[in-house]
Amino acid sequence: MARLVALVVVCIVLPFSRGIPVKPALEEKTQEYWNQKAKRDLDSALKMEPINHQAKNLILFLGDGMGVSTVTAMRILKGELLNTSGEAATLITDTFPYLALSKTYNVDRRIPDSAGTGTAYHCGVKANAKTVGVSGAAEPSKCSTTFGNEVTSVLHRAKEQGKSVGIVTTTRVQHASPAASYAHSVSRDWYSDADLSKDAIDGGCKDIALQLIENTDIDVILGGGRIYMTPQGTPDPEYPSSTSSKGLRKDNKNLISMWQEKHKSKVAKYVWNKMELDAVDLRTTDYLMGNTAYLRLLERLMNWG
Repeated sequence: MARLVALVVVCIVLPFSRGIPVKPALEEKTQEYWNQKAKRDLDSALKMEPINHQAKNLILFLGDGMGVSTVTAMRILKGELLNTSGEAATLITDTFPYLALSKTYNVDRRIPDSAGTGTAYHCGVKANAKTVGVSGAAEPSKCSTTFGNEVTSVLHRAKEQGKSVGIVTTTRVQHASPAASYAHSVSRDWYSDADLSKDAIDGGCKDIALQLIENTDIDVILGGGRIYMTPQGTPDPEYPSSTSSKGLRKDNKNLISMWQEKHKSKVAKYVWNKMELDAVDLRTTDYLMGNTAYLRLLERLMNWG
């Protein structure tokens, strides 16, 4: 793990506002208060110096669905929880020295989905909704339009340059947001081969979970999605008696075993719970896969502490 690591972190945040009225502080009613605040902000900006040295590591931290209105709601909620003016609250991201906005849309839709936008920020190419890792020439759910329209992600480019790369997500690792970094699929819903249409199978298209194992050689994979990695009917290690969490693959492939076999000449660790993850020695581990939920992690985070 001594090489540069580029991590893609995907978080899903669902903010809300309680709408509690807050009485403004007395100082906020004075001109001097706002003048001093503006002066502090201006002084801080003027003291900024350009960063000229080359970065060693890169983390692309994505808050899925965090548009301006959602972030505003988060800011208001934070302020209300602190019993202050919600609108005036400051998020950590508000303190970053450099901020920018980007236009989010799909080639074929004004309101985008996370598949097309995932392709945009991972690969630098805007695409159609419901598609991952392909250009706008690829048509949703039409397998034959995949080939020749694949686009390359920044994660793949980093790996080609000898860097270590990884994806870390609170949802399933096959979800559209992280999948655009390694997969090429005209359907974000082709999580496992059980989701492929007959035309897709006949046309040679591969499911996203299989591409996770076969495409870019990713060093760190952390997230949910165990259900798409094992043969149909395989009991889940966490919920062995649950029928809804059993493996779904119809091709009888165990992608976890395939991943372990692929890296048998290295130190590769597979974990599915917190205890196993905590026991991993990162100094001696070459590859790490953690499927810590049969679907997504969001429901599990509250219990991990």
